[in-house]
Amino acid sequence: MKIYVTSVFVEDQEKALRFYTDVLGFVKKHDVPLGGEARWLTVVSPEAPEGTELLLEPSGHPAVGPYKAALVDDGIPAASFAVDDVAAEFARLRALGVEFTQEPLEMGPVTTAVLDDTCGNLIQIVHNAGA
Repeated sequence: MKIYVTSVFVEDQEKALRFYTDVLGFVKKHDVPLGGEARWLTVVSPEAPEGTELLLEPSGHPAVGPYKAALVDDGIPAASFAVDDVAAEFARLRALGVEFTQEPLEMGPVTTAVLDDTCGNLIQIVHNAGA
């Protein structure tokens, strides 16, 4: 068994698509209209185009708003993305205007930073030197 799709809830799918592709560097995989404004909209890593997909899921369900707000209030990332060099990725993203709630932090073999995805989520970038 392996993970096929995971999701983050976003208020605006088009805005999320721009951020996740133009800023974070993912590539669009699927964009299927679901009726109304909702779409089955996924992105993947350019390094693994057949790998796990990230669904940019509409935040329409009533439980999503309180859930996302609670995570952000507590500083909990909705997702975590592996990078080769957290400091370099932090510098690249900050130069693009990305706001971070946690600057690079080393915890033994693991280095993390946490950013605001502009779509209501905190996202962690991580490098595990022990992996």
